[in-house]
Amino acid sequence: MDNQKEFKATQKYLLMSPRKIRLVVGIVKKMKPAEAVEKLPFVQRRAAGELGKVIKSAVAAAKAQGVSETDLIFKEIQIGEGPRLKRGKAVSRGMWHPFKKRMAHIRVILTTIKKEETKAKSEKKNEEKIEPVKKVEKTKKSEKKEVKK
Repeated sequence: MDNQKEFKATQKYLLMSPRKIRLVVGIVKKMKPAEAVEKLPFVQRRAAGELGKVIKSAVAAAKAQGVSETDLIFKEIQIGEGPRLKRGKAVSRGMWHPFKKRMAHIRVILTTIKKEETKAKSEKKNEEKIEPVKKVEKTKKSEKKEVKK
């Protein structure tokens, strides 16, 4: 049986273009959630604040279940399109220039790190072996001999 737990948080009908939010998600998706929450306030985008709230909500859900903040990783950050508000601006000669105010849905899913994965990574680092270096003696300029110990 899999011991992976998932924690979800969503924000719906956010009056901001999904395209603008995806720019911020590109920065955050490879970080751990705790690191992302720390760095998001320094991203100079309005979407960073909204995304930070959703990530904090997912982390709080995990803490309520007794999971440590350091054991969490992003499984999925999904930015979906919501409905569009059709608006327009009156222009000269009695005309109308329409535009759409787009909405977005943010969905963050956090999961716990497998403990077996972390053990395997630490073992691989220990197993890296350094191969002995062969000495090379110079006899003549054109010839080189390899000497083994």
